[in-house]
Order: sequence, then structure tokens, then C-alpha cells
Amino acid sequence: MLGRDALFPDFNDLDAVENALTARLDRARRRYADRKAIAEELSSEWLNDLYGKKFDQTEDLETLMDWVIDALDRGSVQMTHPGYMGLFNPAPTFAAECADRIASAFNPQICVHSHAPAAVEIEQHVINEVARRAGLPVGSGGHFTSGGAEANSTAVLCALQAKCPNYSDRGLSEFTGPPTVYVSKESHLAWLKMAHAAGIGRDAVRLVATDGKGQMDIGALEAAIAIDLKAGCIPVLIVATAGTTNAGMVDPLGPSAGLARSHDMWFHVDAAWGGALIASDAQRHVLNGIERADSITIDAHKWFATTMGAGMFLTSRPDIPAQVFRITASYMPESEASKDFYVNSTQWSRRFVGLRLFLALGSAGWEGYGAHVERSISLTGRLTERLMEGGWVHANASPMGVSCMVPPEGHRAVQHYVDAVHKDGRFWISKAIYEDNPVLRACVTNGRTDETVIDDLADLLEGLPICT
Repeated sequence: MLGRDALFPDFNDLDAVENALTARLDRARRRYADRKAIAEELSSEWLNDLYGKKFDQTEDLETLMDWVIDALDRGSVQMTHPGYMGLFNPAPTFAAECADRIASAFNPQICVHSHAPAAVEIEQHVINEVARRAGLPVGSGGHFTSGGAEANSTAVLCALQAKCPNYSDRGLSEFTGPPTVYVSKESHLAWLKMAHAAGIGRDAVRLVATDGKGQMDIGALEAAIAIDLKAGCIPVLIVATAGTTNAGMVDPLGPSAGLARSHDMWFHVDAAWGGALIASDAQRHVLNGIERADSITIDAHKWFATTMGAGMFLTSRPDIPAQVFRITASYMPESEASKDFYVNSTQWSRRFVGLRLFLALGSAGWEGYGAHVERSISLTGRLTERLMEGGWVHANASPMGVSCMVPPEGHRAVQHYVDAVHKDGRFWISKAIYEDNPVLRACVTNGRTDETVIDDLADLLEGLPICT
């Protein structure tokens, strides 16, 4: 199949190539643990081969796919590797992989209900059930997003809209003073980019001090708001993080909600990672207070382990995003804000990403996901305990499966150990900064990681030469 025939092949030819791809991916999947977890440096030969593809000559599709798979085998940090214990990027569930194939085959335009009513209803049902499980009131809503950044950015716009109803039409000039946003200094600092994009400027973001344990200091938050009010600023948004990137810590959700209410501010919980704890009956208490949020971010592509690009924005006030994103256009069908995502979210066209979580939740249930997150916590705890037995210090006390460890030689030795682990190649961990000090960070994100992998990593770390 070459030329135009390669774009729309005969179904018999298509079937043969698709089966070959399935077999090739199966071989790659089965050897995940046999390859290195780290990304190898791209060779000059490979780069020359890539740059030589000018697309004026055609190549066999099956051969091209093999070339790409071989490249990804070597030229990627292997997040599907059981030894990957780095950031919040998971090995995806099989159900999510299947969902991507189905969505690709039908390719629905999900932002318009009349064009894809079944897909829209499936996504909205998933959103409603996740919101219910999080404790939001009946009538809450939301939508899927490209990820946590889009969901959090939506919260900024909603906060501005809720504070000033004329904002959506007339902009920041309608505010009587500079709007301000409050997040922990340990939060995901994409908030600075979001403030820039919203037009309030990066200086509008107040990075509130922590309590020495990685959690936002509620007293410092209250003081920051008081200072801004005295200066004529307009506080609009408090963000509490449920699962900080560096250390998996949880800001005080209940007290943050109380402060937001007392100052007529929007209260948002960034639970991009930690939101999956709603699935665990044993660990749900960690998120007590999240039900008081005006909006919540949860990334399905983090602890819920779907394929990448599946965030969720949940809100107890769906009328506000409907005001923010309202639009009419002659080329679009008559819209209904409760059903048409293009009039209650940023995107006009996007992939049917909610199917990934629908199939995974449908096949595993809340109980299955609860077992998944509890197992992650247990395995991370096993690594912590093993290292502590060898004289390492446990720096954080995360309830969310994130371990920050300090070697016996102290903080200065962290990079030495991280480099040695990456040189070994069987594992991927990271250095993070926790309460202003470097720590070795490990987080189990792969459902196929087991006790043997944990013990092998601990053995490697304990057997490394001391950093002098």
C-alpha cells in the first residue's frame, strides 16, 4: 500500500496491517521489563535517518510502524516499565488502550451533542459519577480536558467570572482592583502560566508558605489575603493541592474551603494525582473537605492510569463555565450548555477521551481502582521501610504513595544515588526539592510493579558506594 491507497486502504489490506501491528505491540509489551527504564541517547545514525525522510518518497506503512516502535523502545523514558517510579505518569490500563482504538475508528466530534450523542452521554455520565464519588452535590457537572493544566486554567477563569459577572464580556477592567490567586509554594507552578494566559499576570499569584511539612500554611494564607485586601486587591481564588508533585502532600482542604467562603472566593482543589483516592474506602478520608470545592481537577491519566491526555474538570457550579465559554456561531448547531462541550469548555474539537475511564471503571469498578491505589501506597511504603532500615531518612509523610528519602550521607548525596540508579538502567527515580532540600523521590505508578521490583531497587540503593 503506497500513495493515496495507504491513506484509505482496502479493508482486507487494512486488516492484515492492523493484525501485524497488534502482534508487534504485543511483543513490545511482553519485553517491557527486559529493556532499560531510561531513555537512551539518540544516535547520529538514527537522527540522520529521521531527517532523511522528506516524504517525497513513500515507504511501507508496516515498516514505518516497526521503525517507530523500535525508536520508542530506546528513545523514551519507559513509563510502562515496572521499574519506572518517577513522576505521576502511569502505565496505562488495558481498557484505556482498547478505548483509544475504538475512539480512533469512529473519530466522533464529541464537543457537539447532536453529532455524537452516544459519546457525549458516556463522557457526561462518567463525569457525573466521578463528581458524585468525590462528594459534590447533585446537579454538579464538568467535562474532560487535555490534562490538569487545562482543567486548572478553567478554574482560574471560573473564579474571575464568579467574582465579576461582567468579566466574560468586558474583561479585567470591570474589577475595582487587581485580582489575586493563592496557591502553595509546593503547588504545580503552572499556575503562573495560567495567570499570564488569563490576563491577570504572574504577579497575581501568591505562593503561600508551607508549614514545614509540605502543606500550605493556613495562617500564612489568611495573612496573605488580609494584606492584599488592605492593599486594594481582589482575592478571587484559593487553590488547595491534593497530592503535590514533589512530595504527594495534601493542603488543608476544610480550612481552605472555610477561608474561601468567608471572603466570597472560588475554592478549587487540584487533585490531579490524589483524586483517585475517591476510589478507596480505606483512604477516602485523606480527601475530607474536597466535597466543599467549587471545582476539582482530577487527571484520569495519572493515578486512574488511562492513556495520556485525559484530565477532568468537575464543578458544583456548572452555570459558571457555561458563562465563561458561551458562544454562538452560524456554522454550529443550536447549542445547549448542559450537553454541548464547546459552549462550556475551552476546546471546540477534541478526542473521545472519556471512553478510556468509562471502560476501565466499567470493567474494574470503584473497588478495583481502590485496590489499585492501595497497592501503590503499600509498595511505596515497602521501599520506604527498606531504606529506613539502612539508615535513610524519610522526609515526607505522604498518604498518596510518594516517598521522599534522604541518604545516610545527607541531602548533598541525593544526585549521586539518582545518577547511579539511572546508570544501572533497570529503574527510573528522580530528585525533587522538598521544603527547600533535595530528596530522592519514588512513586509507584505502574500496576505491574511488584514486591520483587521494590526489593531489587532497595538492594541497588543499599549496595551503592557511599558518596564522599
